[in-house]
Amino acid sequence: MPEFFKYMVAALFVLLMPSLTMAANEAGNSTPPTLDLTGQWIGTIALILFAVAYFLAMVEEATELRKSKPMVFAASLIWVLIASVYANHGISEQAGHAFRSTLEGYAELFLFIMVSMTYLNAMEDRSVFERLRVWLLSKNFSYRQLFWITGFQAFFISSVCNNLTTALLMGSVIVALGKDSPRFVTLSCINVVVASNAGGSFSPFGDITTLLVWQKGVVPFVDFFSLLIPALVNLAVPAAIMHFFIPKNRPQPLLESEPMKRGGWVIIGLFVLTIITSACFENFLSLPPAAGMMLGLTYLKFFSFYMEQVPANTDNFEEDRLDMNTPNNQNQPKVVVKNEDGDKSGYIDYFAPMKVMNRKKRIQNIDQPFDVFHTVANLEWDTLLFFYGVMVAVGGLSFIGYLSLASKLLYVGIDPTVANILVGIASAFVDNGTIMLAVLTMAPDISQGQWLLVTLTAGVGGSLLAVGSAAGVGLMGQAKGIYTFTSHLKWTPAIALGYLSSIAMHFLLNGRYF
Repeated sequence: MPEFFKYMVAALFVLLMPSLTMAANEAGNSTPPTLDLTGQWIGTIALILFAVAYFLAMVEEATELRKSKPMVFAASLIWVLIASVYANHGISEQAGHAFRSTLEGYAELFLFIMVSMTYLNAMEDRSVFERLRVWLLSKNFSYRQLFWITGFQAFFISSVCNNLTTALLMGSVIVALGKDSPRFVTLSCINVVVASNAGGSFSPFGDITTLLVWQKGVVPFVDFFSLLIPALVNLAVPAAIMHFFIPKNRPQPLLESEPMKRGGWVIIGLFVLTIITSACFENFLSLPPAAGMMLGLTYLKFFSFYMEQVPANTDNFEEDRLDMNTPNNQNQPKVVVKNEDGDKSGYIDYFAPMKVMNRKKRIQNIDQPFDVFHTVANLEWDTLLFFYGVMVAVGGLSFIGYLSLASKLLYVGIDPTVANILVGIASAFVDNGTIMLAVLTMAPDISQGQWLLVTLTAGVGGSLLAVGSAAGVGLMGQAKGIYTFTSHLKWTPAIALGYLSSIAMHFLLNGRYF
């Protein structure tokens, strides 16, 4: 048992990196080799900087220090150290190339999040989620029932849509439903993160991990669906524990509801079209999904332009043209006003022009076209910058040489099952797609059952921490102050129990693959 913990601690550190050195190795033999700095002082200092910054991010609620500040600071210092060492060896261009590779990965994620949140904010502005909230409340569901409904919706949506978009979509619904119950919002957000990650782990196109394994050819298309039951177990176990901590009461019934504003259904359709565009860019054109999302953003911009050019119908007043033939009122605008019965009063109201202008202004405020750039300005920038710090910092740890160390520790002298479980735990600290890409690059000689296991663990392991997946990071920004790193950490033991239960279910049901 002590040996297991030794390997676990080692793997937690060595797998905290994206695949930057892989890109360097694939660039060709002409590229100068990178330096192995894992045994030097720079490697130790980089790990300490990352650990301290991560700790400060965890205690953000106690220190009231924004989590992005220490993380971005640590990431910057790590790359300053790396660049200094490489400059002394006369190969500074290597460090610059590696940093740009990391920055490219973050830029893709940032653009994806920006477009997704812009669409979701547009739908919120058009009262789409308010209408969905009204529909759910009209069914008289309790908070506990809503907890399960939103969880299963997230699970199945994420099997065809990425976990980030699914989490943001369901998060908007949860925040609207739980206006009077912060505990419901917190636990439901945790449940949605678990469900989003689990739902994408059994579908070949549901998550980046399964997509990478499928494209590599180590697991056939149909065999991925053997992970459906283990993924459901991963969701059900922690949800069953959290169920008893959800309030038993029901949300307050609504006496009246806000109707969906003009353009709501069109924006929903454009969002679906944007997701389809993003998937086509990745699967058929081999372009980053962010490129498809940016094209989808133009759909919304053109529709916003249309709504500005074709204003809402305002039939509450009727304005006649200026009557230039009236002697006493040649320069006075004649406005015919309707009374309560709809009849024209027939008298000239000299204050009518000002009344009409005020009336138009009020109508425009009610149904004002959606401004995309205004929504972008209101994004949760602290969370986005924190994620930048994490990706850049672990990119530096990768470039220092921890990928080579990981390949030596994992799958060599360790049981593949233990190694795959450790890979899943490591995915709680860094993006699961990066972890899976690293495993595929190591190309271990393992059975198909083990490949399915690492696909499962890398997919659902990110649920152990709020920052372990893009879904958790996105929800922290969306439900700021209610769903936090600390609130998620409190339920990590329950999530870990579901993690281990899903592994056991995989061995029980899919033993034929080993």
